[in-house]
Parts: sequence; structure tokens; C-alpha cells
Amino acid sequence: MSATTATIDDCRERALLLSCEGEALLGILSLPAAERPAPVLGVLIVVGGPQYRAGSHRQFTLLARRLAAAGFPALRFDYRGMGDSGGAARDFMDVTPDIDAGLQALQAEAGVPRCVVLGLCDAASAALMHWEQRRDPRVAALALLNPWTRSAASLARTQVKHYYLDRLRQREFWLKLLRGGVALQALRGLLGNMRQARQGSGAAAAVSGGSYQQRMARGWRDFPGPLLLLLSGRDYTAKEFLDNSDNDPAWQGLLRLDKVRRVDLAEADHTLSDPASEQRATASLLDWLQNLAAKKDGAS
Repeated sequence: MSATTATIDDCRERALLLSCEGEALLGILSLPAAERPAPVLGVLIVVGGPQYRAGSHRQFTLLARRLAAAGFPALRFDYRGMGDSGGAARDFMDVTPDIDAGLQALQAEAGVPRCVVLGLCDAASAALMHWEQRRDPRVAALALLNPWTRSAASLARTQVKHYYLDRLRQREFWLKLLRGGVALQALRGLLGNMRQARQGSGAAAAVSGGSYQQRMARGWRDFPGPLLLLLSGRDYTAKEFLDNSDNDPAWQGLLRLDKVRRVDLAEADHTLSDPASEQRATASLLDWLQNLAAKKDGAS
């Protein structure tokens, strides 16, 4: 059996009710087979919004089972206000208590000393801001897929660089422009985005305590453990993240830190919907986790 083809038969699963500030959150815990050695790391899967614990195309259901089949307990759960959890809906900047609840449940129910927090899109952003706020010693490592760093300026820069320049190279675009078709609207859009891109992110930086992108940068810089960064090649969110890391002074040099392992998935979209990209990402994650676990075994 390969970890990338794990099914429900390769692990044990049970539902949990997590407590978070008076609300009940529903989680699904995937555990390795009983005969496996005691795990040294668990993985908390934080689901980006608006999604619930299964993820797009059951992405997180399958991932949790593959992790468990490889020996890593994994917990996926619904934020307050999402899926089957109680409470009011909220965005990724207000889920630190939810991540706290997930870590507590994973440690208590799976018996793992420490945890890896894994997130896609704005859940990756939430994981960094959780560290920036809590400095939680339970978190051994972070695994981040296509982190969300969008601002009006970064979106405009990305559209100019990766959409409009491609359009300007197309003969069809210029023919439509000469005929007065929709290309004229595209040209106006390009000019508007160029103006927005030049304005920079000063407005976001003026927010008290810094913008959420700056909070993420502080979490990234100060986090003492290993950090896995997975980036999809066919995803504007990943391109915006790279653009932001080049243009925001708070992010300068952070992707080159020794603790960072970066994996570029050239053909992947935002949620790794094609099987080849999903399998490569899972293999990279498992290789990284197994190295971490081996170091912790050696240190114990």
C-alpha cells in the first residue's frame, strides 16, 4: 500500500467535538493503524474559507487518511460558523482560538507531543498569524500551501504581469480593439490596474499593529521551526504571494531562510485538483514530515 493511495481501510477515523469559546466544533481525527509505533508528530489541517473540513474535491479528507496511513495522526475540523460547527461565521483573521482548540484536541486524542499546522490559502495565513499571536510551543513546524497575501495593489500587479501582458501579445486582442469590441474594456482595465499597482500597499500598512500581511511576515520570521512552502504554478494566489514577498519590505529575504523548504508545483492549480500535482505535493509533504519525525526520534 502506498501512502498516496490510502483509503479509509488504511487508518482509523472518529468524529470529535472540540470546544472553542463556548461553541462546539466538529472535527474528524484520522489515526494510524494500531500496530504502528507511537507517533511523535500530529498534523492539524486548517481549512481555508469558505470551505468545510472535507475541502475542495475531498482534498483534506484524502490527505488526512494518507497522513494517518504513513504514521501521522491528522485532525481536520470546521471553524466556528462553518460546516457543522456552531457560532457565527468569521474570516481567517479571527480563527486563532479555533486553531488553539484544534491543537488541544489533537494532542489529547492522538497523544502526540507536538504538532504541525498545515493550511491552504487563507488558512496558511491564519497559521502564521496564530504563531505571531500565540508563540505556541505545541507547534513544531508549519506547512503552507499557496498562502493568501492579497491586497488591492498586489492583485493589480499580478493581473498586469500575468494576465494583461499575455493578452497584449495575442493577435485576437488587437483585432478586437480595432473593431471597438470588448478589448477596449480590457485596455481600460489594464490602465486602471497599472494605476492601482503604482499606489503600493501603504494603506494596508497604516492599519493599527500592521497589515495582516505584515503580521504573517512577523510570524514567518520569528517562527523557530521548519517551514514547508508549497506553491502552485497555475495559481494567481501563489503568484501574488511571490509578488508580495518581492515588493513588501517586511517580507524581504524571508523565503531564503535556512528553515524554509520550498516546493514549486509547476502544473498545479490552487487546490491541486489534478492527480499528478496532488500526489507530488503529498509525497513532498510526507518526505518533509518523515525527516522531522526522524530528527525528533533521535533527539528523544
